Amino acid sequence: MQVTTDDISATSPVAHRAPRHRWRFAVVLAMVVALCGGGIGLYLNERNTREQTRELAIPTAQDWIELDVTAQDVDPAAQQLTLYITPVPHGRLAAGADGQAFSRPVEITVTGTPRTTIRAAEGESAAPQLVHVGMYDGTITDYPFDRYRMEAGFTATSGATPVPVGLVVTDTDPFFVLRPQATAGATGTVALDAKITRSRSTFILAWFMIAAMWAIALAVLGAAEVLYRKREGLVWPSLGWMAASLFALIGMRNAAPGSPPIGSLIDYLAFFWAEGIIAASLACTAWCGIRTEHRQRREREAAADQP
Repeated sequence: MQVTTDDISATSPVAHRAPRHRWRFAVVLAMVVALCGGGIGLYLNERNTREQTRELAIPTAQDWIELDVTAQDVDPAAQQLTLYITPVPHGRLAAGADGQAFSRPVEITVTGTPRTTIRAAEGESAAPQLVHVGMYDGTITDYPFDRYRMEAGFTATSGATPVPVGLVVTDTDPFFVLRPQATAGATGTVALDAKITRSRSTFILAWFMIAAMWAIALAVLGAAEVLYRKREGLVWPSLGWMAASLFALIGMRNAAPGSPPIGSLIDYLAFFWAEGIIAASLACTAWCGIRTEHRQRREREAAADQP
């Protein structure tokens, strides 16, 4: 019977493996595209929800003062939020074509920690000012799940007459998200209340670090178990990798966004245990390797002494 080339190619193992390899490549490529697309989608969503300008408690009166409040820096260690405040007059309070100068003297009081006063003379613009406001109801060691609250009051007067105040709030700290709310008082005062949480990117990176620490620790533990069972002695590349992993996790921990202090929740979830597992695996592997090396040396010496 004559066998044709088509019959050989049809029964060849290579011919069966080629479609399978193409199918696997397509699946891997689809997963890469899906992950990249999901990452871009998360980035765009966070970009659109961060650094938003919110107009809060805008008064209905024509003569009022707009306070452009920018939340610049959240300092969990000092338990304070830094605000950059720029007063802008409206209505008959504004003088000049640029609309930034005040037509009469005003005094703006911010009740934070400490109490701060911003003044503007007649015919002059009010200088932007940094104001520190205290935070509460949060613990930095809860990282990355720590969250805080802040409260501040804003009052403006011209002489002895209260002036209505409105807020335009923007947050610019890349590590935190500010969710402000404002309540206007009867005399034109405004009370600002805000919740402060870690940004989504900080959450994602923190969870990745936790997973990576456990994955590296379990990989080292598995390698130590294999070396122990095989009784291979001192395998220097493996010991070097274990020692490098021990110190690499320290660098990873110190690179956590926001610089959480030692003893934070991320340490008790992963870092302490990963370091302990790697250190114990390294010590046990080295001890078992030393014993194996001594036993093999004694066996070689005994074999050499035999006639």
